[in-house]
Amino acid sequence: MIIRGCSSQPTSAPRSCFSTSFLLPTSNRHSFKKRVTTFKHELDVVSCSFNSPSTNFRIQALEAKKQLDGVISEGSRTNLQNDHLTWPSPSDKVPFWKTEFPSWDISDSGHVDIQKDSDPIHVIHVTAEMAPIAKVGGLGDVVTGLARACLMRGHTVDVYLPFYECINKQHIKELTLISTYGSYHDGSWIPTNIYRGVVFGIPVVFIEPTNHFFKGQSVYGGSYDELEAYLFFSRACLEWLQVSATQPDIIHVHEWQTAGLPLLYWDMYQYLSLQKPRIVLTIHNMEHYGECRQEQLNKCGLDGSVYATEEKAMDDRTIGHNPERLSLLKGGIVYSNAVVTVSPTYLKETLNSGWLAATLIRHRDKYFGILNGIDTAIWNPATDAFLPAKFDANQIEGKRICKLFVQRGLGLAPEAQDSAKVPLVVCITRLVAQKGLHLITNAIRHIEALNGQMIILGTAPDARVGSEFEGLAQLHNEGPSIRILQMYSEELSHMLYAAADIVLVPSIYEPCGLSQMIGMRYGAVPLVRKTGGLADTVFDMDDQSHSETANGFVFEGIDEGSLNCALDRAFSFYREKPNEWRDTVKKVLLMDNSWNNAAGKYIDVYNNVRFKHH
Repeated sequence: MIIRGCSSQPTSAPRSCFSTSFLLPTSNRHSFKKRVTTFKHELDVVSCSFNSPSTNFRIQALEAKKQLDGVISEGSRTNLQNDHLTWPSPSDKVPFWKTEFPSWDISDSGHVDIQKDSDPIHVIHVTAEMAPIAKVGGLGDVVTGLARACLMRGHTVDVYLPFYECINKQHIKELTLISTYGSYHDGSWIPTNIYRGVVFGIPVVFIEPTNHFFKGQSVYGGSYDELEAYLFFSRACLEWLQVSATQPDIIHVHEWQTAGLPLLYWDMYQYLSLQKPRIVLTIHNMEHYGECRQEQLNKCGLDGSVYATEEKAMDDRTIGHNPERLSLLKGGIVYSNAVVTVSPTYLKETLNSGWLAATLIRHRDKYFGILNGIDTAIWNPATDAFLPAKFDANQIEGKRICKLFVQRGLGLAPEAQDSAKVPLVVCITRLVAQKGLHLITNAIRHIEALNGQMIILGTAPDARVGSEFEGLAQLHNEGPSIRILQMYSEELSHMLYAAADIVLVPSIYEPCGLSQMIGMRYGAVPLVRKTGGLADTVFDMDDQSHSETANGFVFEGIDEGSLNCALDRAFSFYREKPNEWRDTVKKVLLMDNSWNNAAGKYIDVYNNVRFKHH
């Protein structure tokens, strides 16, 4: 056995000291139990014979041995399919979340018991995002989850999506160019390619203009005018429906990017050949308005001046300014047959604050709050191909293996069984002001002070924010308890949810929030600020009046002290009431936040507007 010298710095020393014999090549794997036993023997040798000044290393080696004892003990009681588990290390050439994973087809899984609806309808989603092929935030998850749920209930569903140059094609099956047609933009008819494909069982139509729109290395932020590109896309979708003589029951648009489509439909295409469809708009975040100049709207073939009234699409904040501006989102609210936002509490909040409140109140009779779901086939710890060990509410031991796997892979100190428990807090988020940046940075300090661990996974669109978190990463990422990863990885996000004891969502405002629901699906207890959809899904453990629904820790203030108090309560609960914590983990694992519930409410909205005139 070869032992390399240990760093004298106070880092997670075992990662640079352990023999590599435990991290065997894929082609030379032993059974999980046999290899853990081999590694335990190495630790015995280390703890008995390694008489160097580094007592710290001996202690950590003994702690790791005890942890592995527990894993063997639990693994032997369950069939966790760990015969070929290779433990990762921060020194691996390929990070553990970038290794090859088994193929994972969820097209027909997860919804076998869903009853078909008696009156099937045809719904087309027109969207800027779709998970996993063009995902930036929760919008992509919602489109995919809702579409799959409606398909499983027997409806016909298509998704219309820009064919971004950067699109992730590996998840697209049967991708085929089916036609080329012309769609209008700024005085010209742009040749436009139409592709069909299938993503997670969902038929997708990809729209690819032959100009510069949607070119670039990311979904957003290309070198073209995004507003003009999405107005073009909105009209190109309607143009294709007309060219192909397709008359869906519902055209479901999302966010400001496609909120111009209702204007184009009712003021142009409804007078041509598209008369059957009705329009539903979902607003996922009321803070993105689609601010638009009249001349930009002119470029898609509409007369922008027609919409420059308070009753239509005028941006109320610019009344009296020179020039006054339009808001595509406001126009979409006015022109759609139904408007949905993504939680009942966020609906109430938007009726009471923000400049769009007056418009929403005027259209209150067609405004609905429907809580998002999560796709429980994509997010399923019992079948998830990205996890080193599977688990569910009846066999939760695999969750401990996931935690140890992530700790080892990122160089975090493993939790010792007979000493103070070390909760692992995970925060997976876009690093933007809405998400409570000052609370996230405070959580790093407070969790470290509480001798816990924290992993942050996310990207910062603002370079200044990115620089701040890069500085925090340099400060903390070599230590034993904090990891800040400025990136996004679908694979790693699955592993982190599975490893987490606590999922942190300290948003200043949160229309719905998926992170807390995904976290619960993976047995992570949520710690959230009471706002929007977080208030509709997480209920405090110390609220005696709602003990049957209690499933997490909730704070109300936007100050650091309010968050610290909630973290203190959660850490005390984890450390002092292990049996109750285990029961809570099982409870959140069993919660039903599936899309089927939300899909039923959306279908009610679809049916409510199908036969109404505008």
